[in-house]
Amino acid sequence: MGWPVHRPLRTIAVCAPATPLLREYADAVSALAAAEFPGIELHFHDQCFAEDGHFAGNDATRLAALLDCANDARFDAVWFAKGGYGSNRIAGDFLGKVGPDARKKAYLGYSDCGTLLGALYRAGVGKPVHAPMPVDIMRDGGSDAIRRVLAWFSGDDSGLEAGLTGAPAAAFNLYTLAMLVGTDLMPSLSGHEVLIEEVGEYEYAIDRLLFHVSQHLHDIAGLRLGEVSAVPENDRPFGATVEEIARYWCEKHAIAYLGRAAIGHSSANRIVPFGLEA
Repeated sequence: MGWPVHRPLRTIAVCAPATPLLREYADAVSALAAAEFPGIELHFHDQCFAEDGHFAGNDATRLAALLDCANDARFDAVWFAKGGYGSNRIAGDFLGKVGPDARKKAYLGYSDCGTLLGALYRAGVGKPVHAPMPVDIMRDGGSDAIRRVLAWFSGDDSGLEAGLTGAPAAAFNLYTLAMLVGTDLMPSLSGHEVLIEEVGEYEYAIDRLLFHVSQHLHDIAGLRLGEVSAVPENDRPFGATVEEIARYWCEKHAIAYLGRAAIGHSSANRIVPFGLEA
């Protein structure tokens, strides 16, 4: 599955399928792009800054903005501005309304937006790519994460996850993947190297998530563990590291454990195109 992206990608739409982006982050990303990547035009949809409770506008607003960006022939790619819960609420309706131009684009993001990436991959719409998002400009070293994506748009592969072997790949936040499996948005990952990462979950919660997810990944080529950060301190030690947890569930379900990967909720997050990438 998957196809190579013909780069460079010059005109990029940015929308927020889940939670809102601060304008100062958009301004900082735009300034960096203008100074260092003048061949790239970033277009931040006004919806990025909308607020409706937790979300960047209500479901209808977020869906309309995503369709605006995806179905507009002017844009080469859609870059998701930020994660946070919400993209799953519009993913199915989005796939039902995509036009021909949406099928030609790359779609970039991670975390909660992995729901959209997975849904796009299942539907064969565009090229889903796990990658840093504009919100990452806020992180320590975040400018480098943004440069990594802008360079990829320009045709530079130096920001790809170094451990990619040439086998088809897919990368997800573990919690997001756990919510995706068993739904009508879940793609087939048979024969894929699956990369996972997590943030802010107890070790016992990571164990629980892998208990669930590993039963749905029995035919993958292998599992790679990315960054697991901001693990809260429990009232007692769990008794196993996150890598030991991953190895345990891989062994239990005869999944090849392939080692570590440089993906996660940090500025070190690397790029993983879904499927095969030339």
